[in-house]
Amino acid sequence: MKIEKFIEKTIDEFGDDHQLASINTPLRDDAFVVSDDEKISIIKKNITEILHVLGMDLSDDSIKGTPTRVAKMFVKEIFKGLDPKNKPNPSTFINKYKYGELLVEKNITLYSTCEHHLLPIVGKAHVAYISNGTVVGLSKINRIVNYYAKRPQVQERLTLQIVNELQKILKTKDVACVIDAKHLCVNSRGINDISSSTVTSEFQGKFKKKLARKEFLDYIKLDTEF
Repeated sequence: MKIEKFIEKTIDEFGDDHQLASINTPLRDDAFVVSDDEKISIIKKNITEILHVLGMDLSDDSIKGTPTRVAKMFVKEIFKGLDPKNKPNPSTFINKYKYGELLVEKNITLYSTCEHHLLPIVGKAHVAYISNGTVVGLSKINRIVNYYAKRPQVQERLTLQIVNELQKILKTKDVACVIDAKHLCVNSRGINDISSSTVTSEFQGKFKKKLARKEFLDYIKLDTEF
């Protein structure tokens, strides 16, 4: 099934008001009381215990540093998007060019982590907006995608969070996002289906109209490999 037909079918099934129960990542109120260094120390101890229970010999040169590496990776890299201090603060500019058509940032490389099995989600995000007088630097769109991806996620929530954040920054409803990604919880365990991927979308404002939505999807299909 072509991507635009899949998305139109999804919209028809769920309706324009389809939302998750909450687009907010479930976090405790005390999530950031403990410092990053303290979190790394605690996680290191727990990873050590997990590996010990699994029967690994932690005196072996190859694995003895694994608890530290994993703890640092969790806090400083793959889950750094949980901490608001890492949130991008993109500058916006007046649209002096009076450009009023779609601006599309496509093929944004996306690495996230499934919150159900803590396995990787790998794919591409495609983002578009129509300026109502304000524009944002192109790389800042990539940074916003990366920030919300760097946390335990479900793809539906990630798609909504990206759109919601850009709407706030650009002060416009006219934002859209499509994500096509592979989930290793499907590809490498369970059903072990290595060929399937998951497509999610969110269309707001003018993108709810079929003409604008089709134009966006047509741009995604353009061959822009260099």
